[in-house]
Amino acid sequence: MIVLNGTDSGIVLEPRPDGAPLWRWWGPRVGTDALPPLAETRPAASFSLDIDQPLTLVPNYGTGWFGPAALRAHREGLAFFQRWNDVAIDRQANAVIITLRDTTAQVTLAQRLTLDPATDVLTLSASVRNDGDDALTIDWLAAGTLPLPADATTIRSFTGRHNAEFVAEVEPMPAHGWVRENRRGLTGHAGPPGLFVEGPGATWHAGTVRAAELAWSGNHRLAIERDDEGFWTLQMGEALAPGEVRLAPGETYDTPDMLATVSATGRNGAIQSFHAAIRAAVPWPAAGMPPRKVHVNSWEGFYFDHDEAALMALADRSAALGIERFVLDDGWFRGRGDDTAALGDWTPDVVKYPNGLRPLADHVVALGMEFGLWVEPEMINPDSDLYRAHPDWALAGPDAPRPTSRNQLVLDLGRAEVRDHLFAVIDTLLRDLPIGYLKWDHNRDLAPAGGADGTAGYGAQVRGAYALFDRLGAAHPAVEIEACAGGGGRIDAGIARRTHRFWTSDCIDAVSRVRMQRGYLHFMPPEMMGSHVGASPAHSTGRGQSMAFRAAIALPGHFGVELDPATMDPEGTATLTRWIAHYKVLRGTLHHGRVWLGEGTDSLFWQLHGTPTDGLLAVTRVEPTVIRRPPALPLPPLAGMGRVRVRLIDIATTPGHPVPDAPVFAAMRGEGVVWDGDWLAQAGLPMPAMKAESVALFAIEPA
Repeated sequence: MIVLNGTDSGIVLEPRPDGAPLWRWWGPRVGTDALPPLAETRPAASFSLDIDQPLTLVPNYGTGWFGPAALRAHREGLAFFQRWNDVAIDRQANAVIITLRDTTAQVTLAQRLTLDPATDVLTLSASVRNDGDDALTIDWLAAGTLPLPADATTIRSFTGRHNAEFVAEVEPMPAHGWVRENRRGLTGHAGPPGLFVEGPGATWHAGTVRAAELAWSGNHRLAIERDDEGFWTLQMGEALAPGEVRLAPGETYDTPDMLATVSATGRNGAIQSFHAAIRAAVPWPAAGMPPRKVHVNSWEGFYFDHDEAALMALADRSAALGIERFVLDDGWFRGRGDDTAALGDWTPDVVKYPNGLRPLADHVVALGMEFGLWVEPEMINPDSDLYRAHPDWALAGPDAPRPTSRNQLVLDLGRAEVRDHLFAVIDTLLRDLPIGYLKWDHNRDLAPAGGADGTAGYGAQVRGAYALFDRLGAAHPAVEIEACAGGGGRIDAGIARRTHRFWTSDCIDAVSRVRMQRGYLHFMPPEMMGSHVGASPAHSTGRGQSMAFRAAIALPGHFGVELDPATMDPEGTATLTRWIAHYKVLRGTLHHGRVWLGEGTDSLFWQLHGTPTDGLLAVTRVEPTVIRRPPALPLPPLAGMGRVRVRLIDIATTPGHPVPDAPVFAAMRGEGVVWDGDWLAQAGLPMPAMKAESVALFAIEPA
């Protein structure tokens, strides 16, 4: 048997000489001593081929396996199926590479699997090489095919739109099949291409959960299909456009990586494995992730109305609040008075900035803050000097209309000359100015996405963007990059390998953010989650919340401010200053430990950051209570942890409406109260009588 084991999970494959290995297990770690061959465990089935066709690591098309195939390829309609007659297995410490060759179809497929013991994340990827003398067209290649057990019960996935990302959808396992296919050309506002498959009785804290996500920022396909033997298969891969991958002799196509994990401790175990894997992939400097700076972004305070003196005043007010980074958003470059013109012309506007951006940047740095800048390199306005010089650089279709979105087209990053131009422009900005941070936006879907030769350019666009990010990262390793795409339109494990922060959503309404941020945390760690204090009423919804509530909801992520402090009254200023101070004290706990999500009765949501005995607990109430007195909140992660001290740090609520008190909460606000972890896990932590739109913040410390 081929066995790969993580800390708590494992895979078992059964090799065979005439084909891909057979799947025997993917799930919690198991022993394989005396495991009989699969053939000895399978009785004959009626109306079946005489040669058994169980699920393999790389299921074939058209040879007797009637479930989903890992590869669909052909040569102008011929050689449409494969029979692997040459098998090589390369076993490594935590990995295995299975190389399969069909000498008749003249195709070689390599399937790679790596199980990281540190994260319990299984990484799968595949590649196909054309060994023939004519072109090979690839219609589909799965990054991996995984078995799902017959007792799986539900699929948890996410949908969404601009300003409403990460909408959770929970569905029963399908009687036939389940497919999520994205054709927008970028990740999309539903969030990462991923899902959770839950077993019987699975909760946040208990039960078996299998989860997977694709490390890819473009078109993708996730598919679950039920087999008539009662189990399901899961596949993920790049969703290819017609004719998009046509391999010349000797050429190879590689899939994105598929990250998969198994948890025996509910959804939270899978969440923590994903967080660990993403953290290991982020391109931090050699010294590691620095403390996540509090930053202010100019967008909702000023939009396109840039005035150098006013922005310097914004910097002054921000520094006084304790803010550590100033980000100048859209509107700074030549001819940019609104969103109709100038994308592509990345030099400072001489009317708004007669002496360039240097005076503002130097002013920001002199205040002790870092200077950041907004760019959108992949986009171009038809009303721009760059487009007038190079209209052929835009993605388009031959003799087809070029529909704009937000008045912009998309530059073809599949072309080396376009990438070279963009690198030169951004490199110049980074060398000429003290820029420590780029907010990198992407404000439209790709349509049409024809490349220079007229064929579909979706995948080439993503790979070109990755190459540009990688080149800039190598040239400027100290510069942090935020991935923004109309808010949360490009959040995935592929772009996470090249950036340091995500803008979760253009919607900063704190009530909306409760759901969005919990959805985000299913896949990505909190230190990369851009979470800002916005204006009230919120610009995206028109709904208002107290300053304390807005700040408390922003606290667990990478904290920022998206308003002009000049608009705040003294009480709001004092409240924001207090929560910025909270963040600076707590960010080490928030951003370096594990995250547990949970729910209480009566519409309470909670999350615990850090460790069960040295962590930060945030309990959120969005809706008014319907219960006369609040019930205690069970905290399952504290089971078996012994004695802990609980302190009540703050309650974010509407000013002038304090919550009813009790002696235990008064004690918690002081030195804290000592509890037994098993008591808190089972009987629960007493809760204050929280009002709607409030957050209670507790420190859990060693007793």
